[in-house]
Amino acid sequence: MAEEEQLLVPVDEYLKVGLHIGTKFRTKFMSPFIYKVRPDGLAVLNVQEINKRLDLAAKMMAKYEPDDILVVCRRENGWKPVKMLSKNTSIKIFAGRYPPGILTNSKLDSFMETKLIFVADPWPDRNAINDAAKLGIPVIALCDTNNDSSNVDLVIPCNNKGKKSLALIFWILTKEYLKAKGKIKEDSEFKATIEDFTQE
Repeated sequence: MAEEEQLLVPVDEYLKVGLHIGTKFRTKFMSPFIYKVRPDGLAVLNVQEINKRLDLAAKMMAKYEPDDILVVCRRENGWKPVKMLSKNTSIKIFAGRYPPGILTNSKLDSFMETKLIFVADPWPDRNAINDAAKLGIPVIALCDTNNDSSNVDLVIPCNNKGKKSLALIFWILTKEYLKAKGKIKEDSEFKATIEDFTQE
């Protein structure tokens, strides 16, 4: 059980929300993260790799102040999780359609500056990735088996569509970010639950 001790949550938590279940479509970008393909054609992602990359993402995010991070999520199942991330960490979020130019056109009313972009899905959130690429801003992205990870600096392979999966991901990232920033010392100090992060 030494492996499970290194997990950010017990393996059962990852499995019960389907965090590891991909799609029937598989891109060349995501094939290194696929553990196997089920008889029904759905790809299964490597849970150990998901865990490792969530940990890495939280540590990477912790190198930045909350005002220097922007989390973008067009997918409605992710709106509540990213809002909870922001509520607990003060990280900036953009829930909904991200119009191009927010980071590159200073004449826009919605213009903002950031040093790190985190997207919930590279396809619907591609405008944010394109802006980041133009400015040389690093990008962390939740990527399912059907995603293109071009211009993504850190891929977190996962089910980036399910509401329970997104809730668990952002709950873990929030907790680990707070620990890495020294805001909490132990998991037990983080009082928000996974259910608090789940879209209704």
